Amino acid sequence: MNAPRRLPRLSAVASVLVLLALLALSLAPLAMMLGLSLKTNAAIFTDFWGLPSPPQWSHYTRAARSLWPYLLNTAIVTLIVVPAVLWFASMAGYALARLRFRGREAVYAGVLALLMIPGILTLIPTYALVQSMGLMNTRWALILPYVAGGQVLGIVLCRTFIGGLPEELFEAMRLDGADELGIYRHLALPLTIPTLATVAIMTSLGVYNDYIWPLVAISDNALQTFTVGVTRFSGEFNMEYGPTLAGYVVGSIPLIVLFAFGMKAFVKGVTSGALRA
Repeated sequence: MNAPRRLPRLSAVASVLVLLALLALSLAPLAMMLGLSLKTNAAIFTDFWGLPSPPQWSHYTRAARSLWPYLLNTAIVTLIVVPAVLWFASMAGYALARLRFRGREAVYAGVLALLMIPGILTLIPTYALVQSMGLMNTRWALILPYVAGGQVLGIVLCRTFIGGLPEELFEAMRLDGADELGIYRHLALPLTIPTLATVAIMTSLGVYNDYIWPLVAISDNALQTFTVGVTRFSGEFNMEYGPTLAGYVVGSIPLIVLFAFGMKAFVKGVTSGALRA
């Protein structure tokens, strides 16, 4: 009689063990990076798997001092791009979901088509456009393309979410005398906050991790972003692995903080229907 009860328990234990094993495999590279970043080259070559003794905390001082300007540039661009993407995406998503106008479905089909185009294919046209505007080697060369490209997915998510809201909510506000702008501000926008949080996190990751476009558009080292800056930093210490790995750890801290404080909102945005078909 006890055998059938043991099977679910064994299955649950096996699932937990598998998840722990996968977690360990996922964290192993990060743990190795942390350990090796505190070692000298001699310690790495002679005792690769051993603990750092003594830890070389000076590697982090050198990495933070060199990478701080790049992190600051990335933060400036991100703090401008993310609010702009959220604003335009939410307004466009509301218009495509709730306003009736000729060609609405064609416009939305065009937005969906943009999701299928790899970003690398737009590199040359974007470069030609930005150069013709005289914005090369300025922060606007990063900000404007990021805003234009980042809102495509945001429009799809916002339109899908707002389109799934009950029509009675919007009719009630219209009966109370609210115009479309008022409905957007006081009804659609507050309800879309979880979805916008998802868009904000994904946009931040896209801006932070982009390497090709900053490398092409920015030649002034004082304006360069982190992804390009950390490769230049690695080049300076290509014979010293400790400072290089310390730079990678320093660069991962903003993303860890972003996920630590934003994961709850991200999960809420996904589970509340932001990714419904």
